[in-house]
Amino acid sequence: MTTPQPAAVEAAAAAIVDAFAATDTERYFDAFAPDATFVFHTEPARLDSRAAYEHLWAEWLESGWRVLSCASSDNRVQVFDGGGIFTHTVDTTVSTADGAESYRERETIVFALQHGRLVAVHEHLSPFTGTP
Repeated sequence: MTTPQPAAVEAAAAAIVDAFAATDTERYFDAFAPDATFVFHTEPARLDSRAAYEHLWAEWLESGWRVLSCASSDNRVQVFDGGGIFTHTVDTTVSTADGAESYRERETIVFALQHGRLVAVHEHLSPFTGTP
């Protein structure tokens, strides 16, 4: 196995944040493995595949949802043989049918090297309960 450089993990995470901020469906989901799992505090159950999340995303888009802004801060990267973990605080504002909504959350993204590329295999969002 190969241990990726921290900068490579950070770049892979930045690509996900940038694609999310642009509501760029294709680029966003291309960063995740097909068998990636997702745990979002806003959803009642774990999403057990990229396809399950893509389905949910499509429903959001159909309802008028889109990302207005997404900013990452307080980043930390940990690397290990075959992958890395990226944690950060993320401030997001989305547009919905009911107007704009803003969130501050903590996020963990786990990356694995697959075919020479870092892809996300797990994403976990939790509400930020600390002091800004």
